[in-house]
Amino acid sequence: MALADIRGGARNHEGIAAALPRLAERFGTRFQTGEAIRAQHAHTTTYIPAQLPDGVVFVESAEEVKAVVSLCAELTVPVIPFGTGSSLEGQVNAPNGGISIDFSNMKRVLEVNAEDLDCTVEPGITREELNVYLRDTGLFFPIDPGANASIGGMTSTRASGTNAVRYGTMKDNVLAVTAVTATGEEIRTARRARKSSAGYDLTRLFVGAEGTLGVLTSVTLRLQGIPSVIAGGICGFPTLKDACDAVIMTIQLGIPVARIELVNTLQIKACNAYSGLTLPEQPTLFVEFHGNEDSVRLQSEEFGAIAAECGGGTFQWSADAEERAKLWKARHNVYWSAKALRPGWEAIATDVCVPISRLADCVAETERDIEEHGLLAPIVGHAGDGNFHVSLVFDDKDPAHVAKVEAFVGRLNARALAMDGTCTGEHGIGQGKQAFLPGELGGTVQLMRQIKQALDPDNILNPGKIFSTLSGN
Repeated sequence: MALADIRGGARNHEGIAAALPRLAERFGTRFQTGEAIRAQHAHTTTYIPAQLPDGVVFVESAEEVKAVVSLCAELTVPVIPFGTGSSLEGQVNAPNGGISIDFSNMKRVLEVNAEDLDCTVEPGITREELNVYLRDTGLFFPIDPGANASIGGMTSTRASGTNAVRYGTMKDNVLAVTAVTATGEEIRTARRARKSSAGYDLTRLFVGAEGTLGVLTSVTLRLQGIPSVIAGGICGFPTLKDACDAVIMTIQLGIPVARIELVNTLQIKACNAYSGLTLPEQPTLFVEFHGNEDSVRLQSEEFGAIAAECGGGTFQWSADAEERAKLWKARHNVYWSAKALRPGWEAIATDVCVPISRLADCVAETERDIEEHGLLAPIVGHAGDGNFHVSLVFDDKDPAHVAKVEAFVGRLNARALAMDGTCTGEHGIGQGKQAFLPGELGGTVQLMRQIKQALDPDNILNPGKIFSTLSGN
Protein backbone atom coordinates (compact mmCIF):
# COMPACT_ATOMS: atom_id res chain seq x y z
CA MET A 1 0.00 0.00 0.00
CA ALA A 2 1.25 3.48 -0.85
CA LEU A 3 2.48 5.57 2.08
CA ALA A 4 0.40 8.50 0.85
CA ASP A 5 -2.75 6.38 1.24
CA ILE A 6 -1.81 5.41 4.80
CA ARG A 7 -1.07 9.03 5.69
CA GLY A 8 -4.47 9.91 4.28
CA GLY A 9 -6.24 7.53 6.64
CA ALA A 10 -6.33 4.23 4.76
CA ARG A 11 -5.99 1.02 6.75
CA ASN A 12 -2.51 -0.52 6.43
CA HIS A 13 -3.41 -4.21 6.25
CA GLU A 14 0.12 -5.36 5.47
CA GLY A 15 1.72 -3.39 8.28
CA ILE A 16 -0.85 -4.54 10.82
CA ALA A 17 -0.45 -8.16 9.76
CA ALA A 18 3.31 -7.85 10.25
CA ALA A 19 3.01 -6.11 13.63
CA LEU A 20 0.71 -8.61 15.36
CA PRO A 21 3.09 -11.61 15.58
CA ARG A 22 6.04 -9.41 16.56
CA LEU A 23 4.06 -7.84 19.40
CA ALA A 24 2.85 -11.26 20.52
CA GLU A 25 6.44 -12.49 20.64
CA ARG A 26 7.61 -9.40 22.57
CA PHE A 27 4.77 -9.14 25.11
CA GLY A 28 3.33 -12.64 25.39
CA THR A 29 0.03 -12.70 27.28
CA ARG A 30 0.17 -8.92 27.71
CA PHE A 31 -0.70 -8.60 24.03
CA GLN A 32 -4.32 -9.49 23.30
CA THR A 33 -6.25 -9.75 20.03
CA GLY A 34 -9.53 -11.24 21.27
CA GLU A 35 -12.62 -9.40 20.09
CA ALA A 36 -13.96 -8.78 23.60
CA ILE A 37 -10.75 -7.07 24.73
CA ARG A 38 -10.54 -5.07 21.52
CA ALA A 39 -14.18 -3.99 21.89
CA GLN A 40 -13.51 -2.78 25.44
CA HIS A 41 -10.76 -0.56 24.05
CA ALA A 42 -13.01 1.06 21.47
CA HIS A 43 -15.97 1.93 23.68
CA THR A 44 -17.16 5.46 23.21
CA THR A 45 -20.06 7.33 24.80
CA THR A 46 -20.83 9.27 21.63
CA TYR A 47 -23.23 8.26 18.88
CA ILE A 48 -20.14 7.39 16.82
CA PRO A 49 -19.87 3.62 16.27
CA ALA A 50 -17.08 1.79 18.09
CA GLN A 51 -14.03 1.22 15.87
CA LEU A 52 -11.89 -1.61 17.21
CA PRO A 53 -8.09 -1.77 17.28
CA ASP A 54 -6.42 -4.90 15.93
CA GLY A 55 -4.62 -5.62 19.18
CA VAL A 56 -4.14 -4.32 22.71
CA VAL A 57 -0.77 -4.24 24.47
CA PHE A 58 -0.64 -3.77 28.24
CA VAL A 59 2.60 -1.84 28.74
CA GLU A 60 4.45 -1.65 32.05
CA SER A 61 7.20 0.90 31.46
CA ALA A 62 8.27 3.82 29.32
CA GLU A 63 10.77 1.53 27.60
CA GLU A 64 7.92 -0.73 26.51
CA VAL A 65 5.98 2.24 25.18
CA LYS A 66 9.04 3.21 23.14
CA ALA A 67 9.30 -0.34 21.84
CA VAL A 68 5.66 -0.42 20.73
CA VAL A 69 5.77 2.99 19.06
CA SER A 70 9.10 2.22 17.36
CA LEU A 71 7.73 -1.02 15.92
CA CYS A 72 4.53 0.64 14.75
CA ALA A 73 6.52 3.53 13.25
CA GLU A 74 8.65 1.03 11.33
CA LEU A 75 5.53 -0.63 9.89
CA THR A 76 3.38 2.54 9.65
CA VAL A 77 0.74 1.15 12.01
CA PRO A 78 -1.46 3.43 14.16
CA VAL A 79 -1.09 3.54 17.95
CA ILE A 80 -3.97 4.64 20.18
CA PRO A 81 -3.25 5.47 23.86
CA PHE A 82 -5.84 4.10 26.33
CA GLY A 83 -6.22 5.18 29.97
CA THR A 84 -9.56 4.24 31.51
CA GLY A 85 -11.68 4.65 28.38
CA SER A 86 -13.80 7.47 29.76
CA SER A 87 -13.31 9.67 26.68
CA LEU A 88 -16.49 11.35 25.51
CA GLU A 89 -15.74 12.25 21.89
CA GLY A 90 -14.40 8.99 20.46
CA GLN A 91 -10.75 9.60 21.36
CA VAL A 92 -10.04 5.87 21.93
CA ASN A 93 -11.59 4.68 18.67
CA ALA A 94 -9.33 3.12 16.03
CA PRO A 95 -10.76 4.26 12.67
CA ASN A 96 -7.73 2.91 10.78
CA GLY A 97 -7.20 -0.11 13.01
CA GLY A 98 -3.85 -0.41 14.76
CA ILE A 99 -2.60 -1.06 18.28
CA SER A 100 -4.20 0.20 21.49
CA ILE A 101 -1.60 0.93 24.19
CA ASP A 102 -3.25 0.22 27.54
CA PHE A 103 -1.70 2.07 30.51
CA SER A 104 -3.55 0.28 33.32
CA ASN A 105 -0.25 -1.28 34.46
CA MET A 106 1.56 2.07 34.52
CA LYS A 107 0.18 3.61 37.72
CA ARG A 108 3.34 4.39 39.66
CA VAL A 109 3.91 7.65 41.51
CA LEU A 110 7.48 8.32 40.42
CA GLU A 111 8.24 11.29 42.65
CA VAL A 112 6.56 13.55 45.22
CA ASN A 113 8.22 16.86 46.06
CA ALA A 114 6.10 17.99 48.99
CA GLU A 115 8.02 21.21 49.61
CA ASP A 116 7.65 22.17 45.96
CA LEU A 117 3.99 21.10 45.79
CA ASP A 118 4.46 18.83 42.79
CA CYS A 119 4.63 15.17 41.84
CA THR A 120 5.46 13.06 38.79
CA VAL A 121 3.27 10.10 37.90
CA GLU A 122 2.82 7.53 35.18
CA PRO A 123 -0.16 8.16 32.89
CA GLY A 124 -2.29 5.19 33.97
CA ILE A 125 -2.91 6.30 37.55
CA THR A 126 -6.37 7.75 38.13
CA ARG A 127 -7.08 10.98 39.95
CA GLU A 128 -8.68 9.11 42.87
CA GLU A 129 -5.75 6.70 43.17
CA LEU A 130 -3.33 9.62 43.18
CA ASN A 131 -5.20 11.44 45.92
CA VAL A 132 -5.32 8.30 48.08
CA TYR A 133 -1.53 8.03 47.67
CA LEU A 134 -1.04 11.71 48.56
CA ARG A 135 -3.35 11.77 51.58
CA ASP A 136 -0.60 11.36 54.21
CA THR A 137 1.43 14.19 52.68
CA GLY A 138 -1.28 16.77 53.34
CA LEU A 139 -1.47 17.46 49.61
CA PHE A 140 -3.99 16.68 46.88
CA PHE A 141 -4.45 16.99 43.14
CA PRO A 142 -7.56 19.13 42.64
CA ILE A 143 -8.76 18.48 39.09
CA ASP A 144 -11.88 16.30 39.25
CA PRO A 145 -13.74 15.47 36.03
CA GLY A 146 -16.95 13.52 36.47
CA ALA A 147 -15.27 10.21 35.69
CA ASN A 148 -12.41 8.70 37.68
CA ALA A 149 -10.21 9.28 34.65
CA SER A 150 -6.52 8.52 34.24
CA ILE A 151 -4.02 11.35 34.55
CA GLY A 152 -2.79 10.59 31.03
CA GLY A 153 -6.28 10.88 29.60
CA MET A 154 -7.01 14.03 31.59
CA THR A 155 -3.80 15.59 30.29
CA SER A 156 -4.47 14.53 26.71
CA THR A 157 -7.96 16.06 26.65
CA ARG A 158 -7.05 19.16 28.69
CA ALA A 159 -9.70 18.08 31.16
CA SER A 160 -11.32 20.13 33.86
CA GLY A 161 -13.84 19.60 36.64
CA THR A 162 -16.08 21.05 39.28
CA ASN A 163 -13.38 23.06 41.05
CA ALA A 164 -11.72 24.65 38.01
CA VAL A 165 -13.04 28.03 39.16
CA ARG A 166 -10.58 27.85 42.10
CA TYR A 167 -7.76 25.58 40.92
CA GLY A 168 -7.82 25.87 37.13
CA THR A 169 -7.85 23.11 34.52
CA MET A 170 -5.25 20.56 33.44
CA LYS A 171 -3.42 23.19 31.38
CA ASP A 172 -2.85 25.15 34.59
CA ASN A 173 -1.74 22.14 36.63
CA VAL A 174 0.62 20.22 34.34
CA LEU A 175 4.21 21.40 34.76
CA ALA A 176 5.83 18.98 32.30
CA VAL A 177 5.30 15.75 30.42
CA THR A 178 7.51 13.08 28.95
CA ALA A 179 6.24 11.63 25.71
CA VAL A 180 7.28 9.17 23.03
CA THR A 181 7.22 10.81 19.62
CA ALA A 182 6.30 9.24 16.29
CA THR A 183 9.93 8.19 15.81
CA GLY A 184 10.05 6.27 19.10
CA GLU A 185 12.16 8.92 20.84
CA GLU A 186 11.24 9.92 24.40
CA ILE A 187 11.29 13.66 25.12
CA ARG A 188 10.65 15.82 28.18
CA THR A 189 8.94 19.14 27.66
CA ALA A 190 10.14 21.10 30.73
CA ARG A 191 11.80 21.02 34.15
CA ARG A 192 9.96 21.36 37.46
CA ALA A 193 10.53 25.10 37.84
CA ARG A 194 7.26 26.99 38.32
CA LYS A 195 8.10 29.35 35.50
CA SER A 196 10.36 29.30 32.49
CA SER A 197 10.87 31.40 29.37
CA ALA A 198 13.14 28.81 27.74
CA GLY A 199 11.88 28.38 24.21
CA TYR A 200 8.53 27.13 22.99
CA ASP A 201 5.99 26.00 25.58
CA LEU A 202 5.93 22.35 24.50
CA THR A 203 4.10 21.28 27.64
CA ARG A 204 1.04 23.24 26.54
CA LEU A 205 1.40 21.73 23.07
CA PHE A 206 1.01 18.20 24.42
CA VAL A 207 -1.69 19.06 26.97
CA GLY A 208 -4.90 18.66 24.99
CA ALA A 209 -3.28 17.00 21.96
CA GLU A 210 -5.33 13.80 22.50
CA GLY A 211 -2.34 11.56 21.81
CA THR A 212 -1.94 12.90 18.27
CA LEU A 213 1.54 14.37 18.80
CA GLY A 214 3.08 11.86 21.19
CA VAL A 215 2.29 9.08 23.66
CA LEU A 216 2.65 10.27 27.27
CA THR A 217 4.86 8.24 29.61
CA SER A 218 4.86 10.56 32.64
CA VAL A 219 3.20 13.76 33.80
CA THR A 220 4.50 16.26 36.37
CA LEU A 221 1.62 17.87 38.25
CA ARG A 222 1.09 20.89 40.45
CA LEU A 223 -0.36 19.95 43.87
CA GLN A 224 -2.33 21.87 46.50
CA GLY A 225 -2.50 21.70 50.27
CA ILE A 226 -5.58 19.94 51.63
CA PRO A 227 -7.82 22.69 53.09
CA SER A 228 -8.24 22.57 56.85
CA VAL A 229 -11.96 23.28 56.49
CA ILE A 230 -14.31 22.55 53.59
CA ALA A 231 -17.89 23.78 53.66
CA GLY A 232 -20.54 23.39 51.03
CA GLY A 233 -24.22 23.58 50.37
CA ILE A 234 -26.99 24.32 47.92
CA CYS A 235 -29.21 27.22 47.02
CA GLY A 236 -32.28 27.19 44.79
CA PHE A 237 -33.37 30.04 42.52
CA PRO A 238 -36.61 30.95 40.72
CA THR A 239 -34.91 31.08 37.31
CA LEU A 240 -31.67 30.11 35.63
CA LYS A 241 -30.88 33.78 35.08
CA ASP A 242 -31.16 34.46 38.81
CA ALA A 243 -28.74 31.63 39.53
CA CYS A 244 -26.28 32.85 36.89
CA ASP A 245 -26.50 36.41 38.21
CA ALA A 246 -25.47 35.09 41.62
CA VAL A 247 -22.50 33.30 40.07
CA ILE A 248 -21.33 36.39 38.18
CA MET A 249 -21.61 38.59 41.26
CA THR A 250 -19.71 36.04 43.36
CA ILE A 251 -16.85 35.92 40.86
CA GLN A 252 -16.76 39.69 40.35
CA LEU A 253 -16.54 40.33 44.10
CA GLY A 254 -13.53 38.05 44.35
CA ILE A 255 -15.04 35.51 46.70
CA PRO A 256 -12.68 32.50 46.36
CA VAL A 257 -15.36 29.90 45.75
CA ALA A 258 -13.89 26.42 45.17
CA ARG A 259 -16.88 24.95 43.36
CA ILE A 260 -20.04 26.53 41.99
CA GLU A 261 -22.15 24.20 39.87
CA LEU A 262 -25.39 25.06 38.08
CA VAL A 263 -27.97 22.26 37.92
CA ASN A 264 -31.21 22.78 36.00
CA THR A 265 -34.65 21.65 37.13
CA LEU A 266 -34.75 18.42 35.12
CA GLN A 267 -31.31 17.40 36.36
CA ILE A 268 -32.38 18.06 39.97
CA LYS A 269 -35.37 15.78 39.38
CA ALA A 270 -33.01 13.11 38.02
CA CYS A 271 -30.64 13.49 40.98
CA ASN A 272 -33.49 13.17 43.46
CA ALA A 273 -34.68 9.95 41.87
CA TYR A 274 -31.27 8.37 41.33
CA SER A 275 -29.34 9.53 44.42
CA GLY A 276 -32.13 9.56 46.98
CA LEU A 277 -32.17 13.32 47.49
CA THR A 278 -35.18 15.50 48.25
CA LEU A 279 -34.07 18.80 46.74
CA PRO A 280 -36.66 21.33 45.53
CA GLU A 281 -37.05 20.93 41.77
CA GLN A 282 -35.76 24.30 40.60
CA PRO A 283 -32.52 25.74 39.18
CA THR A 284 -29.94 25.13 41.89
CA LEU A 285 -26.34 26.03 42.66
CA PHE A 286 -24.08 23.50 44.39
CA VAL A 287 -21.36 25.53 46.13
CA GLU A 288 -18.20 24.73 48.09
CA PHE A 289 -15.60 26.82 49.93
CA HIS A 290 -12.07 25.86 51.03
CA GLY A 291 -9.98 27.53 53.74
CA ASN A 292 -9.81 27.80 57.51
CA GLU A 293 -12.80 27.99 59.83
CA ASP A 294 -13.07 31.78 59.80
CA SER A 295 -12.55 32.26 56.06
CA VAL A 296 -15.01 29.54 55.12
CA ARG A 297 -17.67 30.99 57.39
CA LEU A 298 -17.14 34.47 55.94
CA GLN A 299 -17.24 33.20 52.34
CA SER A 300 -20.42 31.23 53.00
CA GLU A 301 -22.13 34.21 54.60
CA GLU A 302 -21.09 36.51 51.75
CA PHE A 303 -22.40 34.06 49.17
CA GLY A 304 -25.65 33.67 51.10
CA ALA A 305 -26.17 37.44 50.96
CA ILE A 306 -25.49 37.49 47.21
CA ALA A 307 -27.89 34.61 46.63
CA ALA A 308 -30.63 36.40 48.55
CA GLU A 309 -30.04 39.60 46.57
CA CYS A 310 -30.46 37.58 43.36
CA GLY A 311 -33.75 36.04 44.48
CA GLY A 312 -32.37 32.77 45.80
CA GLY A 313 -33.60 30.86 48.81
CA THR A 314 -31.70 30.38 52.03
CA PHE A 315 -28.18 29.11 51.41
CA GLN A 316 -27.95 25.92 53.43
CA TRP A 317 -24.27 25.20 54.08
CA SER A 318 -22.42 22.74 56.26
CA ALA A 319 -18.87 21.61 57.00
CA ASP A 320 -20.10 18.07 57.67
CA ALA A 321 -18.09 15.76 55.41
CA GLU A 322 -20.83 13.15 55.06
CA GLU A 323 -23.46 15.66 53.96
CA ARG A 324 -21.08 17.22 51.42
CA ALA A 325 -20.02 13.84 50.09
CA LYS A 326 -23.63 12.89 49.40
CA LEU A 327 -24.27 16.09 47.45
CA TRP A 328 -21.09 15.87 45.37
CA LYS A 329 -21.57 12.18 44.69
CA ALA A 330 -24.97 13.09 43.24
CA ARG A 331 -23.28 15.81 41.17
CA HIS A 332 -20.66 13.41 39.82
CA ASN A 333 -23.38 10.87 39.00
CA VAL A 334 -25.40 13.24 36.79
CA TYR A 335 -24.74 11.18 33.65
CA TRP A 336 -26.10 8.03 35.27
CA SER A 337 -29.03 9.81 36.87
CA ALA A 338 -29.92 11.33 33.50
CA LYS A 339 -29.68 7.93 31.82
CA ALA A 340 -31.97 6.47 34.48
CA LEU A 341 -34.74 8.87 33.41
CA ARG A 342 -35.48 6.49 30.54
CA PRO A 343 -34.26 2.92 31.19
CA GLY A 344 -33.25 1.10 28.02
CA TRP A 345 -32.24 4.26 26.17
CA GLU A 346 -28.70 5.43 25.57
CA ALA A 347 -27.20 8.69 26.85
CA ILE A 348 -24.36 10.87 25.64
CA ALA A 349 -22.84 13.92 27.28
CA THR A 350 -21.75 16.93 25.27
CA ASP A 351 -20.33 20.23 26.44
CA VAL A 352 -19.73 23.80 25.33
CA CYS A 353 -18.25 26.82 27.09
CA VAL A 354 -19.11 30.51 26.73
CA PRO A 355 -17.97 33.72 28.40
CA ILE A 356 -19.54 33.71 31.85
CA SER A 357 -21.60 36.80 31.00
CA ARG A 358 -23.38 34.76 28.28
CA LEU A 359 -23.96 31.59 30.33
CA ALA A 360 -27.53 32.42 31.34
CA ASP A 361 -28.52 33.24 27.75
CA CYS A 362 -26.87 30.14 26.34
CA VAL A 363 -28.40 27.77 28.89
CA ALA A 364 -31.86 29.37 28.58
CA GLU A 365 -31.80 29.16 24.76
CA THR A 366 -30.61 25.56 25.02
CA GLU A 367 -33.47 24.67 27.34
CA ARG A 368 -35.95 26.18 24.87
CA ASP A 369 -34.33 24.21 22.05
CA ILE A 370 -34.65 20.98 24.04
CA GLU A 371 -38.32 21.64 24.79
CA GLU A 372 -39.22 22.69 21.24
CA HIS A 373 -37.72 19.52 19.76
CA GLY A 374 -39.12 17.12 22.34
CA LEU A 375 -35.74 15.97 23.65
CA LEU A 376 -34.91 14.53 27.06
CA ALA A 377 -31.75 16.35 28.10
CA PRO A 378 -30.84 17.58 31.60
CA ILE A 379 -28.22 20.32 31.98
CA VAL A 380 -25.43 20.82 34.51
CA GLY A 381 -22.74 23.46 34.34
CA HIS A 382 -19.44 24.56 35.83
CA ALA A 383 -21.00 27.95 36.28
CA GLY A 384 -17.83 29.62 37.53
CA ASP A 385 -16.17 29.39 34.13
CA GLY A 386 -19.11 29.31 31.71
CA ASN A 387 -18.88 25.60 30.87
CA PHE A 388 -22.01 23.44 30.79
CA HIS A 389 -22.95 19.90 29.84
CA VAL A 390 -26.06 18.45 28.26
CA SER A 391 -26.85 14.77 28.85
CA LEU A 392 -28.89 13.64 25.84
CA VAL A 393 -31.05 10.59 26.56
CA PHE A 394 -32.29 8.96 23.36
CA ASP A 395 -33.32 5.75 21.64
CA ASP A 396 -30.13 4.70 19.89
CA LYS A 397 -32.06 2.07 17.91
CA ASP A 398 -34.24 4.74 16.27
CA PRO A 399 -32.36 6.45 13.39
CA ALA A 400 -34.76 9.39 13.43
CA HIS A 401 -34.11 9.97 17.13
CA VAL A 402 -30.35 9.72 16.61
CA ALA A 403 -30.60 12.26 13.78
CA LYS A 404 -32.57 14.59 16.05
CA VAL A 405 -29.82 14.36 18.68
CA GLU A 406 -27.10 15.02 16.09
CA ALA A 407 -28.98 18.08 14.84
CA PHE A 408 -29.34 19.39 18.39
CA VAL A 409 -25.60 19.01 19.01
CA GLY A 410 -24.97 21.05 15.87
CA ARG A 411 -27.29 23.83 17.04
CA LEU A 412 -25.76 23.80 20.53
CA ASN A 413 -22.26 24.26 19.16
CA ALA A 414 -23.35 26.97 16.73
CA ARG A 415 -25.04 28.77 19.61
CA ALA A 416 -21.88 28.68 21.74
CA LEU A 417 -19.69 29.89 18.87
CA ALA A 418 -22.10 32.74 18.14
CA MET A 419 -21.51 33.89 21.73
CA ASP A 420 -17.72 33.82 21.25
CA GLY A 421 -17.50 30.52 23.09
CA THR A 422 -16.00 27.16 22.26
CA CYS A 423 -17.44 23.89 20.99
CA THR A 424 -15.83 22.01 23.88
CA GLY A 425 -14.80 23.25 27.30
CA GLU A 426 -13.22 20.02 28.52
CA HIS A 427 -14.27 16.93 26.51
CA GLY A 428 -11.90 17.55 23.61
CA ILE A 429 -12.44 17.32 19.86
CA GLY A 430 -11.80 13.62 19.23
CA GLN A 431 -14.03 12.47 16.40
CA GLY A 432 -17.29 13.96 17.61
CA LYS A 433 -16.48 17.69 17.46
CA GLN A 434 -14.32 17.89 14.32
CA ALA A 435 -17.03 19.52 12.23
CA PHE A 436 -17.14 22.52 14.58
CA LEU A 437 -13.42 23.22 14.85
CA PRO A 438 -13.11 25.27 11.60
CA GLY A 439 -16.06 27.41 12.65
CA GLU A 440 -14.31 28.15 15.91
CA LEU A 441 -10.73 28.70 14.75
CA GLY A 442 -10.95 29.25 11.00
CA GLY A 443 -7.61 29.12 9.20
CA THR A 444 -5.79 28.40 12.46
CA VAL A 445 -6.85 24.77 12.04
CA GLN A 446 -4.45 24.52 9.11
CA LEU A 447 -1.60 25.61 11.39
CA MET A 448 -2.61 22.81 13.75
CA ARG A 449 -2.44 20.38 10.83
CA GLN A 450 1.04 21.61 9.96
CA ILE A 451 2.19 20.94 13.52
CA LYS A 452 0.75 17.43 13.30
CA GLN A 453 2.41 16.86 9.92
CA ALA A 454 5.77 18.02 11.28
CA LEU A 455 5.68 15.80 14.37
CA ASP A 456 3.84 12.81 12.89
CA PRO A 457 4.23 12.84 9.10
CA ASP A 458 3.08 9.22 8.71
CA ASN A 459 -0.07 9.86 10.78
CA ILE A 460 0.38 6.93 13.18
CA LEU A 461 -0.34 8.74 16.47
CA ASN A 462 -4.05 8.38 17.24
CA PRO A 463 -5.07 9.16 13.64
CA GLY A 464 -8.53 10.49 12.88
CA LYS A 465 -8.71 12.58 16.06
CA ILE A 466 -8.97 16.39 16.02
CA PHE A 467 -8.80 16.18 12.18
CA SER A 468 -10.03 13.24 10.13
CA THR A 469 -7.04 13.49 7.75
CA LEU A 470 -3.80 15.42 7.53
CA SER A 471 -4.71 16.86 4.13
CA GLY A 472 -7.83 18.63 5.30
CA ASN A 473 -10.06 16.86 2.79
